Amino acid sequence: MTGGRVSTAAMLAAPATAPSPRRHWHCPAEEWQTYVEKDGGNRQYRLMRLRFRRQFVERWPALASWYGEPLAQRVGRLYGEPYHRPSFPVSFRARSYVIYLALRGYTTLDYPWLLAPGRLATLEPAAKLGIELGTDQLVEEATRLGFERGSARQAMHWSVARIALHAGVRDVAAITQDHIAELLAAIRFFAERPDLELFYPSRGRFLDGVAKGWITHLHQLQVVLYHRGQLDIQPRKLMPTRTQPPVLAPRMQTVAERWLAARGLTDAPATVDKLERALHTFVAWLHENYPEIATFAEVTREHCLDWIAHLASAPTARTGKPLGTMSRIQRISGLSQFFRDTALWEYLDVPGRTLIGAGDAPKYPQKVPRFIPEHELEQLMPAIDAIGCPFQRAALLVARWSGARRDEIRRLPLDCLDHYPDGTPRLRLSGRKTYKKRVVPLHHDAAAALQQVIELRRHAPERSFVDERTGEEIRYLFMSHGKLLSTHYLFDSPIQQACKTVGLVRPGGRGGTGRGTVTAHRFRHTVGTQLAERGAKLHTIMKILGHTSVNMALVYAQISDEHVLLDYQAVLGPGATIAGPAAQELRSGALPDASIDWLKTHFFKTELELGRCLRLPAEGPCECDLYLTCAKFVTTPEYAPRLRARHKVEQELALDAAAHGWDREVERHRCTGRRIEQLLADLGEPVHDPDGHTPDVST
Repeated sequence: MTGGRVSTAAMLAAPATAPSPRRHWHCPAEEWQTYVEKDGGNRQYRLMRLRFRRQFVERWPALASWYGEPLAQRVGRLYGEPYHRPSFPVSFRARSYVIYLALRGYTTLDYPWLLAPGRLATLEPAAKLGIELGTDQLVEEATRLGFERGSARQAMHWSVARIALHAGVRDVAAITQDHIAELLAAIRFFAERPDLELFYPSRGRFLDGVAKGWITHLHQLQVVLYHRGQLDIQPRKLMPTRTQPPVLAPRMQTVAERWLAARGLTDAPATVDKLERALHTFVAWLHENYPEIATFAEVTREHCLDWIAHLASAPTARTGKPLGTMSRIQRISGLSQFFRDTALWEYLDVPGRTLIGAGDAPKYPQKVPRFIPEHELEQLMPAIDAIGCPFQRAALLVARWSGARRDEIRRLPLDCLDHYPDGTPRLRLSGRKTYKKRVVPLHHDAAAALQQVIELRRHAPERSFVDERTGEEIRYLFMSHGKLLSTHYLFDSPIQQACKTVGLVRPGGRGGTGRGTVTAHRFRHTVGTQLAERGAKLHTIMKILGHTSVNMALVYAQISDEHVLLDYQAVLGPGATIAGPAAQELRSGALPDASIDWLKTHFFKTELELGRCLRLPAEGPCECDLYLTCAKFVTTPEYAPRLRARHKVEQELALDAAAHGWDREVERHRCTGRRIEQLLADLGEPVHDPDGHTPDVST
């Protein structure tokens, strides 16, 4: 589940509708007296409750006027106050009467009042009034989904009670997504109240403790109602954050909400969250540095470039360091997409053109796949086999032997496993990232672990989920408590523990206990590397790993090609026989480590007709056609046959030029011939082929 506040996009996707305005009035005194007498207790206690109601009515004879008082006065007892000495005793002592009025339909209570006290006794008085809200049935359904009974009881009672008192709902079957969304929004807005610390110790403790607990309660209710078929929107847990949302000018807010809602129709929720974060980061900076700007139409390219420079230098609140390269690329890309979309869709109050593009973002270096060495695999795999949780064990084994992405494994359907005609296990992957399904062979160990999870989940009570990208209804395999298990639980946590078990750790980690050197994603790199090393075709690597671009699969071929390795050793290896202007630079060790690393990774790109060019990307394109004299040219004995053939061609061209009287051409070809003779001499090779063969220079 994704952390973060309830986003604008989420609110638009599930609009919260407030209940219809109702009258607020007191019940007759006789009715309250009858209830109190029936409720029991000694005579003094009953008289006290009657007195508390009388004092409340005398203070606010029109109940609507009580709603106009400050929240602190209506709540009565503030944070840290003794039970018997509240600041506003009349309201505090009449709480049971106010709840009675809401249960009997005389009033509906606002969420600030329902959230400020923390605890409210609701279900017991409801039962005494003969009102059965249906929470017991919800608890049973939650237990069947895997929730602990005590946790489920607390969640259902808290959530249903507050929705009932606010919206007048008397049966859980009437609760809708709008009710849940409205309460989620109320929790968010309550955290922003200036008087919050009258009711809770601090805003930070409220967000980290109380609010997270409430949102967890609502999420459990949402999960249960979804699986009973009462809600159509799949449950998604959105935790609060301490970060205050930026205050947008009204016209900016209108454009931002419209754009995010449009993106939400086609993009995954996580993608919309990233776009919203990018836009809000820019607007917050704009508001701080250019407060006079009221619409996006006033934004210029210079503003955007200043913001990009700010991202590269300003420390973040979380780490104290500037954003990393990838985070900056995401922010810049999101803002660029906002300008591009709004221009294309002809929005008002926008620049109407793209102000920044990919060229304004920092360049992210292409990484070499980090496969897991064989000796580390031999240490790690027994620890993975010993993992007790069948879900974690199966997820990691599938990652090891299929090369699938973590989210592809996490979202495997219940019927993901079958067999080829020869009995080899076969895994069906959804292809969420590429929108292309694929089938890959699977190792028997991974298939056995997967089959164990399939048997555990075969008769699970959950309802199917609708894939947010494909629209397909799917019964997912890796589920518990009515929702998908997280990638942290399935992959990150167990792989870290396995690494620590076998000693594959590096400094760092929480509490200084060290961090594992292997991540689950490296299994994907390992499968790709092993396929390439064992001669698999590029098409096979693409098919198994789900690549859509040949260039992505080529990375594995480049680092695994034995011919490239031999060529590399012939040029860059110790004791190599080389010639050419770059030979001295290599022999002397003058090339920096970064240059050597680039040449190792991209060595296959350096080949020329008669040798190799060691020019680095930072040096720009080579402007010298006569590469035999270029300072970056180097050659090896492997190219001797081609050099001899080229030498023969230069001699023939020199004779032809002489026959035509072209003196300058004669000199040019003879000069090239002498240069080739020098290269062959440096390599210890004869100028003339001892076997008399003349290879084709063009091959």
